[in-house]
Parts: sequence; structure tokens; C-alpha cells
Amino acid sequence: NVNELIEKAFGSTSPNSLGIIAVTDVPSLPSLRFKLLPMAQQLATLSSKQLDEITSPEAGYQVGWSHGREKLEGDKLDFSKGSFYANPLTDDLAEKLQKLAEENPAFFAPNIWPTKSMPSLESTFKDVGRLVHQVGTLVAKCCDSYVASRCTGYTANKLEDTLRYSKCCKARLLHYFASDDNIEATNENAKDNDDTEFSNWCGWHNDHGSLTGLLPALYLDPNGQVVDCLDPQAGLYIKSRTGELVHAQLPSNALMFQVGETMQVQSGGCLQATPHAVRCCKIGNVSRETFAVFMEPEYHSNMDLPKGRTTLRSRWRPGMNFGEFSNETFAAFH
Repeated sequence: NVNELIEKAFGSTSPNSLGIIAVTDVPSLPSLRFKLLPMAQQLATLSSKQLDEITSPEAGYQVGWSHGREKLEGDKLDFSKGSFYANPLTDDLAEKLQKLAEENPAFFAPNIWPTKSMPSLESTFKDVGRLVHQVGTLVAKCCDSYVASRCTGYTANKLEDTLRYSKCCKARLLHYFASDDNIEATNENAKDNDDTEFSNWCGWHNDHGSLTGLLPALYLDPNGQVVDCLDPQAGLYIKSRTGELVHAQLPSNALMFQVGETMQVQSGGCLQATPHAVRCCKIGNVSRETFAVFMEPEYHSNMDLPKGRTTLRSRWRPGMNFGEFSNETFAAFH
């Protein structure tokens, strides 16, 4: 029963829900994963000059390369990972929206590609991003069925149509730098059940978009060779509805999808985002590579609750559109 599966994975009233679901046996995924993810390490090791060419301060570092620009826990800048952002569906959202683009560069800035230093990145990045988006649209269709069964007056196909027709999609190729002595010293006295122990590669946060698609991570040695992570405690952690810390280990042949805050709002709270973080590998000189696709509404899409639903607590306010909600999020974390 699809509705039962969605409730178990995403439902706000399900005590064991982690806000995630795995989709297995996705065609072409294994080969595309091994083609794209090593490029994250290659990007991170480009020269400073090459990285500057694909860095966009005027876009709030929301396209191209970003390192040490994001704040997830307090005011501390995050240097533990580097990110490359691009829209896998279109290179330039702003062709017909020039004025809006000038006022909101983080949302509308065109893609930047390292065409000279990494010519194959663009096509591979787009291929994987579009595959994740295609599967994510099917997941959203299942979510619509569940929300409609619980929410009187819910607009049919709302979540599916949002993802299917919106070109506002941001993908993020992530390189988590190998753990160093500073990271280990910071956490060596932390208790195993302390939240800070589980966020030294990526701090605790909720995704703010509709639905996030995530590839299983690869671990690489300094020479770019795929290796096993020998630290059994490294990887993605999620807080359950009851506050339990759960180590989420994704099958290598699966895509994982996480609910974001926008889908939480648009479902009237029937679906709920969950806090998650990434714990570093402390054994061996090993980096972590992954790829996330943030599927989102168009800038002017309304963020209204379904009829009859009460206000939700977040950065959301009644009357907001998605662009305004995004700007509130960027301001909070950058």
C-alpha cells in the first residue's frame, strides 16, 4: 500500500518516521554514480585560480564553487566540505525574468561550469541530476496520494505538478574533506550521544525545498581510488520524531529522498522534514563524495497551507511565496 509506505517514511504522526525513503534498482544509477562522484574530489583539488573562475560571490555562492561560506550551527563557518552548485534542468532561469533575477541573484544566477579544467562535468552532472529529478517526481506523486487521503480540500497532484513543471532545481556536488587533527581534537571528548559528535562533516539542519534526492556516498583515498570507510560510525545521521539519533545507511543501488520544509508547508504538516547531519570518517585519510538534488517550486509559487490546516512554525509566514521563503533561508545560513 503506497499510502502506508509514505506515512511510514514521511508522515508527521508516525513516531518511527525518519523523513526519508529509498528507491532501489534505478536504471543507470550505478554507472552514473561512479562517473560523477569522483569529480567532486577533482573539483576540490583544482587550483585556486581555477576555483575562482567558477565562484560567484554576487550570487551568494549559490552557483558554482562554495567553500567556507555556509553557517549551519551558530556563526561558525563550515570549512569541512566544498560544494559545486548548478541547475541540472536549465542553464539560465532568468532569460525572461531579468528584473527579478537582478533582485534575487542567489535564486536566478546562471550556471557556471569549469569547461576548461573539467570538460565532462557539465554533461555528467546534468545526466545524474535529471535522473534524480525524474524519480523524485514519481515519489511526489505518491506523496500526493497520501496527503489527499488525510487532508480534506487538498489540491490534487499539487506536489507532483510542482516538481514536474518547475525549472527551479538546484543540485549540489559535495566533497567532504578528509578528517584532520583539528576536527578530531574538537570532538574527542564528546559523548557518543551528543549531537555535536554527529555533525563534524555537516551540521544539523532541515532541507528547505520540497524534496531532496541523494546519491549513496563514495569514499575516496587521496589518489581518487574508491575505498571502504573503516569507521562504522561515519556517515549520515537523522533525528527521528522522538529525538532518537539514527545512522542512515543507504543501499549502494538506491536513491534516497528526504522531505523538505516547503513540502511540509504545502502538505499542511502531513509530511514533515527531519533534522540530519553528517559525521566524519576518523579512520584513514578518506574523503566523502555525494550528490544532492533539491527539487523546488518556481520563485512565485505560493506557500499557502491547504484549507483547514493550522499555521506551522518555521521561517514561513502566511502569504509568502517560495522565493521569499528561500531568501529567509539563505539569510539564516549564509
